[in-house]
Amino acid sequence: MRKLELLGLVAAIQLGAADPRIGSWTLISAESTLNPPNKISITSLHDGVHVVISGDTHVDFTAKWDGHEASVRGNPAFNQIELRRIGKSQAEVKEKKDGVVVAMLRDKLSTDGNELTITTTEKGRADQITVWTRSGGTKVADNRFAGEWTQDLSNTRLRQGLVLKIEADGTDGVRFLGEFSYTGRFDGKEYNLKNSRNDTVTLVLVDAHTVDSIYRRDDQVAQKDQWVVSTDGQQMTLTTTGMFETGQQLMEKLVFRKQ
Repeated sequence: MRKLELLGLVAAIQLGAADPRIGSWTLISAESTLNPPNKISITSLHDGVHVVISGDTHVDFTAKWDGHEASVRGNPAFNQIELRRIGKSQAEVKEKKDGVVVAMLRDKLSTDGNELTITTTEKGRADQITVWTRSGGTKVADNRFAGEWTQDLSNTRLRQGLVLKIEADGTDGVRFLGEFSYTGRFDGKEYNLKNSRNDTVTLVLVDAHTVDSIYRRDDQVAQKDQWVVSTDGQQMTLTTTGMFETGQQLMEKLVFRKQ
């Protein structure tokens, strides 16, 4: 049961709505040091995931994927977990017993999103490696806007050296991290902003390479942006028009390069 919970937990905590691991997975026994269980099913919930592990033993539970330490009930081996993402395709999970780390789990998703390798490390034991192949569900489509972007000073009049980080949030949304932050979907609805002079933002996906965003302040349109990613996905151009609180007109074009 200890090994079953290890596998299920690492799958659950990392598999949020934006994660391509959502779906069904079948163990590739020949490539793994542990045979049972042989199937994992992960579905998205509002604030976490529902995981069903089947094989010789059945395990069914839910867990959050917000990156914070979470409690685990009914497991004598550990009662807390902590997740850290390592790039786009890897993650690390610490399993703790009353605050003490008892196991470290690392997973890596293949480039095509169809194979998942999980490595479990425990003190005094050899590493356990399990390899899983996708048997159902679809991986998240590529989001051309996701990535870390640095301002291209050679193509920009306003030389601020800006750095933007955009993460995919499902197939139809993004998490924006910069001077201000937000999470929003391309659905035309208003989403709240943090640490911004504006109050809300609305996102509309014009096509696979273009997003229009509208910022509102005091229920009035204060700024309009258009983000356009190049065909090769390496350059993003931001065109901004709007008005500052002082009434001064704003019109600027910025160019960013993907890192």
